[in-house]
Amino acid sequence: MLEIKQQLIERARAEGFELCRVTRPDAIPEAADRLRDFLAQGYHGDMGWMAEHEIRRASPENLWPEARSVIMLAMNYGPDRNPLDDLAAQDSGLISVYAQRRDYHDVMKKKLRRLARWLSETGAAEVKLFVDTAPLMEKPLAGAAGLGWQGKHTNLVSRDYGSWLFLGSIFTTLELPIDTPESDHCGHCSACLDICPTKAFPAPYQLDARRCISYLTIEHKGVIDAELRAGIGNHIYGCDDCLAVCPWNKFAKQGSEAKLAMRDDLDLPDLIGLSQLDDAGFRTRFAGLPIKRTGRDRFVRNVVIALGNKAVADAASVEAVEARLDDVSPLVRGMAIWALGRLDKPRAKDIGTRMMAAETDADVATEWQAVMA
Repeated sequence: MLEIKQQLIERARAEGFELCRVTRPDAIPEAADRLRDFLAQGYHGDMGWMAEHEIRRASPENLWPEARSVIMLAMNYGPDRNPLDDLAAQDSGLISVYAQRRDYHDVMKKKLRRLARWLSETGAAEVKLFVDTAPLMEKPLAGAAGLGWQGKHTNLVSRDYGSWLFLGSIFTTLELPIDTPESDHCGHCSACLDICPTKAFPAPYQLDARRCISYLTIEHKGVIDAELRAGIGNHIYGCDDCLAVCPWNKFAKQGSEAKLAMRDDLDLPDLIGLSQLDDAGFRTRFAGLPIKRTGRDRFVRNVVIALGNKAVADAASVEAVEARLDDVSPLVRGMAIWALGRLDKPRAKDIGTRMMAAETDADVATEWQAVMA
């Protein structure tokens, strides 16, 4: 089996995976209790699928009892500059590094299929592959396999690639030699906890997704709590703050997979232009990208919040926000009211006197009431 494993590692590198290591399905017994506590605290927010599949997610053995080895693979997607340098670009939106390119699920799945097919044929074994598409706790498994460790921000950290790794896995009935788990190298550092603008970490190694900008701008379908909106800043899809600040990124390397090259038009896009997207325009612009999964309304909601967070109000931004007061989506209308109140409160109050009475959505009416108070 050692020879098969070595050949697998070589093939994985040829496919563009920087890391390929093996662990057992029973390697993360502590994960079940951590998941149970996470759900009990309600930290998963409205990601109900996490609770619905708790038993299967709690242990890889529950996902596929016949599996004897778990092959964890990682692909580097390091950016060409520090995302923190863009926080001051208030006319532009920040899109998480992973989303400024083709959907990594599609790219990695094709590569994993080729590896899994070879492994099945060579070892006469059954295989199953996953890329964030099953109730599977990939980060604990990656740590058990030695790809890195879960930092205090709960994300995977690598001594060789810092914070920027996409993960995939192949389960197999083969008994492959296992690798040594990676130990925790966070030490006394708390940079990732301290930088979070919405205070999403109740304690080291704990995340309250309900306060996480990535969750709020991608997963959360409804109105974002007023107390969290200012902290979102100019993030319009995801957030890399806690990843980017990690000192281990001094060893990070720029990603080299051509199929995951970053798109220039997603690097600091203009907020005003994005706020004007209708559904058809949104679908066209973000076809084949992770951003498309949020839908137009949630995305424009985020863009309008970013406009409202500008430190200096300019006429063009006020006009763009005001245009969204009549948006077809109540979600967008509500955030436009809030943003206009931030940028030009007298104007918002003047408009509110005639628009508030005609509003039929309760959440939007509440936003008007807050501005008029």
